[in-house]
Amino acid sequence: MKGKFKQFVFVLMTVFLFPCSVMAYSDYIIPGGENVGIEINSEGIIVIGFYKINGKLNKGNPDIKVGDQIIKVGDTLVSTTKDLIESIDKQKESNHVKLTVLRDKKEKKIDLELIVVDGIYKTGLYVKDNITGIGTLTYIDPETNIYGALGHQVAESNSNVTVEVKSGMIFRSYVTSIDRSSNGNPGGKNAKLDFEQKFGTILKNTQYGIFGKYITDIPNKEKLKVAQADEIELGEAYIYTVLNEEKIEKFKINITKIEKNSDTKNIYFEVTDEKLLKKTGGVVQGMSGSPIIQGDKIIGGVTHVIVSNPTTGIGIFITTMLEAGEE
Repeated sequence: MKGKFKQFVFVLMTVFLFPCSVMAYSDYIIPGGENVGIEINSEGIIVIGFYKINGKLNKGNPDIKVGDQIIKVGDTLVSTTKDLIESIDKQKESNHVKLTVLRDKKEKKIDLELIVVDGIYKTGLYVKDNITGIGTLTYIDPETNIYGALGHQVAESNSNVTVEVKSGMIFRSYVTSIDRSSNGNPGGKNAKLDFEQKFGTILKNTQYGIFGKYITDIPNKEKLKVAQADEIELGEAYIYTVLNEEKIEKFKINITKIEKNSDTKNIYFEVTDEKLLKKTGGVVQGMSGSPIIQGDKIIGGVTHVIVSNPTTGIGIFITTMLEAGEE
């Protein structure tokens, strides 16, 4: 399932494996379960919508689309909404400005018409330059200090566009309450964020999760062996996650299906733990990344909730996340 982000797009990609390749990740890693705050500063300013000027949308901007990432005004690079406002203000004399946007990772030039209302120049665009939310830490590799979390990408909620990382951090958070899931309505964790207590950098935002370097003291927890896909079995397993403040708890699940032919949706399971069902109704937003443990091995991370039946969910293989997190 997803973290505290609206996301419904699942992209498949082909992975070519070569016999000579050597994976750098460790055989034993530290399982996560910690609830973490997430902040990503995007590569460019994301257009998230449009507002009406004088009662109508700005018809002078037909080429701009929700999800476009503005990277230049004229020849000036911009990376924050403050940069955008200041650069437009300097170049507004002709009631037009030239924008360069990223769309599908390609640059596109756009002529933006400005509308003057009571002496104020308006663009008709709603924009944002960062994304903030919560999720769950999946693992830390003690040999490299690389961590993985979420098990899926972070996308901007209005456009579903994957956020290109300029910079980002994971940091401390405290779960304050739970909105329970019900059929057709996935719930979620609510949390208080502590931006001052930074845990790690965010270097990658991929369909397999977010990854970076853990920069504070590594938790003093038992390392678990990494399970290969062939070692995972149907039946009993556990997830580690936080339901209250910072307490990591262990909850029982039942693995019902193992899918090796999908890049991301590999471990299908049902929640069987009565405490978890009573508290959350099953899987909720914010559980993304909760590590899945079977026996004495870490086998994956929770990524999806089945909306029609939130007592069931899906996870990604841990080996897939570890490979994606390698430098």
